[in-house]
Amino acid sequence: MSDTPSPDQATSIEYDPVFLHSRREAVVIFCLWLAGLVWAVPFCYLNGYVDAETVSTVWGIPSWLFWGIGLPWILADIFTVWFCFFYMADDDLGEDPQGADTEAEIA
Repeated sequence: MSDTPSPDQATSIEYDPVFLHSRREAVVIFCLWLAGLVWAVPFCYLNGYVDAETVSTVWGIPSWLFWGIGLPWILADIFTVWFCFFYMADDDLGEDPQGADTEAEIA
């Protein structure tokens, strides 16, 4: 007798909806972070080392800094507001346990 589950048993696992929502949200957040990394690091590396006399500016900020760090930062802030208010799921976590355990923790 083997303790290894059969393929039918392995696919019949039902995950909690709170876990599924939080995993989905974590994947989205990681993908946004990765996109920011893939943009910011190469852009700043390739455009940040310029002659001091040839530096162009946007609103008084060196252009490589504005486009490489500032713009992605602003876009990430806008995305974060949208993500938090419209995408994240508000899951029911069940009832708050009432009883001697919580009273003992408070005391």
